[in-house]
Amino acid sequence: MPTRLKPSDLLSIGEIARRTGLSVSAIRFYEDKRLIEPVRSGGNQRRFLRSDIRRLSFILIAQRLGLSLTEIEAELAKLPQGRTPTTRDWEAISAAIRARLDERIAELTRTRDRLDGCIGCGCLSLTHCAIWNPEDQLAEQGPGPRKLLG
Repeated sequence: MPTRLKPSDLLSIGEIARRTGLSVSAIRFYEDKRLIEPVRSGGNQRRFLRSDIRRLSFILIAQRLGLSLTEIEAELAKLPQGRTPTTRDWEAISAAIRARLDERIAELTRTRDRLDGCIGCGCLSLTHCAIWNPEDQLAEQGPGPRKLLG
């Protein structure tokens, strides 16, 4: 954390909630998970850096993209603490999650393309099961929708 913070550098939890659209309890949850780290005022009140707005926004976006909190934590750990992340910082995170997003897009595309006739094993249609999965051969490959899981 920077040692010379001005009062204008810090925001209350209510202000962070207003700026991000998150509830105070959600912000506390992310604090408990150590995804953000407030500083404490002389009166022991939480104060957040303005850069925490970007961190919280990233958390919201990453969750919508399907990243787990563990994955989000790993990515946020790469960002500098105590200063606003730069374009270069965000580009590094973007590159790191791009492959995961591409995998998810491919999985969703396979699911969409096969949804009408099959959910991976053909069990939605007994008529097609005999063609796509005769004698339940896919069961030997493991549980779940084998055709979709690859």
